[in-house]
Amino acid sequence: MISRFALLAAVVLGLGMGADAATAQTSKPVPYWASLAKGEARMRVGPSTDYPASWIYQRRDLPVKVLEVYTNWRKVEDPDGTQGWLHVRLLKDEPTAMVKGDIAQMRDGPSDTAKLLLRLEPGVVGRLSGCADGWCALEVNSRRGYVLASSLWGATD
Repeated sequence: MISRFALLAAVVLGLGMGADAATAQTSKPVPYWASLAKGEARMRVGPSTDYPASWIYQRRDLPVKVLEVYTNWRKVEDPDGTQGWLHVRLLKDEPTAMVKGDIAQMRDGPSDTAKLLLRLEPGVVGRLSGCADGWCALEVNSRRGYVLASSLWGATD
């Protein structure tokens, strides 16, 4: 039988781990970029599970812009402009971006004349490793290349 003390210690330790992730994100100035950490995430109309879900995302790594911070909740905006609240455990700091507008060209270097590697359709999401001089290094399905920053939404302003 588990003692009440052991159970209380486990709860306190568990809360502490969640608080560390929340504290790390709380210290960032808003707005900042994040991405969905889970394959399913419920956006709510307010910062609590007492509020109804307004949207269910089923896309891990989708970039979101964090607009407000309230305890363990983040008010976010998705690529379509929809705003709502997500619990901090549903987010991660890994920078991602989504192709917006027309088909984007992924090249093997940050130049319009570099070899064309892929054509990326709008809605494709990839992991960013940095942006400079109007180009972003992006990885999509283990393929790495460069995409014009103006063709992407997420972690670029």
